Amino acid sequence: MNAAALKLKSSSSLTRGYLICLSATVLWSSTGIFIRYLTETYRLPPLVLAFWRDLILAASLFVTLRVISPPRLHVERRHLRFLFFYGIELSLFNSLWTISVALNGAAVATVLAYSSAAFTALLGWRLLSERLNPLKITAVALSLLGCVFVSGAYTASAWNANLVGILTGLLSGMAFAGYSLMGKAASQRALDPWTTLFYSFCFAVPFLLAYNLFPAWLPDGVASLNLLWLGASLPGWAILAFLAIGPTVGGFGMYTVSLTYLPASVANLIATLEPALTAGLAYLFLGELFTLPQWIGSVLIVTGVLILRLSQTRYRRSKPSAHAGIGQR
Repeated sequence: MNAAALKLKSSSSLTRGYLICLSATVLWSSTGIFIRYLTETYRLPPLVLAFWRDLILAASLFVTLRVISPPRLHVERRHLRFLFFYGIELSLFNSLWTISVALNGAAVATVLAYSSAAFTALLGWRLLSERLNPLKITAVALSLLGCVFVSGAYTASAWNANLVGILTGLLSGMAFAGYSLMGKAASQRALDPWTTLFYSFCFAVPFLLAYNLFPAWLPDGVASLNLLWLGASLPGWAILAFLAIGPTVGGFGMYTVSLTYLPASVANLIATLEPALTAGLAYLFLGELFTLPQWIGSVLIVTGVLILRLSQTRYRRSKPSAHAGIGQR
């Protein structure tokens, strides 16, 4: 294959990765709408919700793969240890994010969680040999600044949180960065994305169960021993099932697939579009106003993604032969 063909293939793979990751982010952005409805209408404790969401996702994915692609349910023994720790990482991310929201409020928690873009870029640079150039640093900075505007964390009152809350929020950002990097490591191990998704959620379920069974160290209302909180409410269970089977499977699944085409830092940065998309959906379905600062934040985030795309394109054009592999850095 000549240099021109390699260049075209590399560019096509990169574009495919961006589209898949953007689709994942759109799906992810709708999860907040359903979660808000469940927690406000049914007072469902967040970690109980997280447990059932992961369990329903794993079960539905098992049935789906069993019917349409049984080989994806099988994994070599040598990968099980990696997938086990991937599941722990996933459970920690879900839990830390929930606790951060409880301690800090949604605005501060969102900004702190999306510090993951910076953590991913730095960890990807150190651990996966991904590039960290001035353009990528600028893109990360713009995205984080955009998150501040979109979430409303530019006001002093939004930052009125204690030290434990701030540290928990930063840890949630690091956990998401770890999830992204482990997803990239899974692609480098040539693991099928859907196999990775299935096993990571399967391994996350028992840990989320443990967090609910031993809630003494958690803030009040975050977890509960009553796993059947929704009782006989069929609408509640239906919404929870749709949340798991729809936006969660689609979001996590497509994000995992995108990591086979993109560096972890790039995929994570695209995911920072989620706050802006969630704000838009909240306006459409919940009547929440999209303020001027939120529009400014959205422009900043999109600008960051465009700068990153430009940086990736220029680098691949300058070294087409050295970067022909999909998602390789």
